[in-house]
Amino acid sequence: MGMGVTDTIIAGQASALDLSGLAIGNALTMPIYFLFGGCLFAVTPIVAQLFGARKYEEIGEKVRQILWLSLVIGVIGFFAYRNLSFFIPFFDIDPNIAVISDGYLKAMSYGFFANMIFTCLRCYSEGMGLTLPVFWIAFIGMVLNIPLDIIFVYGYFGIPPMGGVGCGIATSINVVVGMLVLILVILKKKAYAPTKLFSKFSKPNKQTTLEAVKLGFPIGFGLFVELSMFSGAALIIGSLGASVVGAHTVAINIASVFFMLPLSIGLAAATRVGNLVGEADPTQAQYAAYVTVLVCFAGACFNTLCILLLRESLVGLYSGDADVIAIAVNLLLFAAIFQIPDGLQMGALGSLRGYKDTFAPMLMLIVTYWFLALPVGYVLTYYGILGNALGPPGIWIGMITGLVTFSALILPRLRYTSKKFILKANLKPLSP
Repeated sequence: MGMGVTDTIIAGQASALDLSGLAIGNALTMPIYFLFGGCLFAVTPIVAQLFGARKYEEIGEKVRQILWLSLVIGVIGFFAYRNLSFFIPFFDIDPNIAVISDGYLKAMSYGFFANMIFTCLRCYSEGMGLTLPVFWIAFIGMVLNIPLDIIFVYGYFGIPPMGGVGCGIATSINVVVGMLVLILVILKKKAYAPTKLFSKFSKPNKQTTLEAVKLGFPIGFGLFVELSMFSGAALIIGSLGASVVGAHTVAINIASVFFMLPLSIGLAAATRVGNLVGEADPTQAQYAAYVTVLVCFAGACFNTLCILLLRESLVGLYSGDADVIAIAVNLLLFAAIFQIPDGLQMGALGSLRGYKDTFAPMLMLIVTYWFLALPVGYVLTYYGILGNALGPPGIWIGMITGLVTFSALILPRLRYTSKKFILKANLKPLSP
């Protein structure tokens, strides 16, 4: 997320055009990354439950087999990124913005392969509760991204200025470096040794691949649906001009930074709940899930207050364009509101992944985001109520509508799933 903030700030200081090109490029790449890469998020609950059951060598075997799936997904994603610009002409977007977006997409394609390997290994590490190594690699990558962005966006050391396209090159370099460092850490750190991940060669296994796809595809597709709502919002308002798209990007980016708090807690819940399910302790798993939702709610309230109090100062970090600043400050009012439902759903969604309950949440996401949030947002943006078009605030009201509805559906689902596991444990016959 920090890398995304750096990209947005540096591209925004370059020009509103570069910021808009980056925004449209991100609107296309992020859903695709989570559609494909999200399938690998299944590694976290798979590893977490095996770790809770102390089946360490089975963890290594499973992850080795899923790494083959990572390779296949990496190749598919590489070609997908290079052809995403095909969709740009379907939206009424400035040709100058489209050129920057196309270059950014192609630059990002070179890092996709490494990104899938990194994602698989990251989820493996997190599933065992080893989150600090991943944190330090990500943190160092974020710091490294700052000089790389400056070099490629503005042009230094004989490299020509590339504007928004340079952000894509910097990100690809960062991902490759991160993957290599994480492999080295896993090889050297003793905490990973019991799994014997790189101790032998394993061929692709049909059963493990199907398990990962069956569990991971709903996660990936659910994330794709969620991200496509935000990306769809950027594309829907793309015809309103560079200033509006730039302001929308700044507001979304600020909201996303604050969202890292409930997101991190939700991701931790997938590991913690998975560990407790693996230990055959569903009562404590339910307790962990409920605490997760409450902590996410508290964090979301804190985020809402911070955004309301600091919105003008925050927007000023991203752009010096007066029009962009004025629109973004207004949109942050809506960003503050949707922190609450977004935080609640993240706590519930993360906990459900620990239970390996991913299909029903995916269906809920499709209904609330695609068939409610985006249509409502589009109508309000261009037609409004009684013919009074709301412009950019319209799409944000639509997103809030989808998030509130999804939260109202996912919380009862968590209660139902956690109780089902407790009931199943109570009905299990005692061993002689």
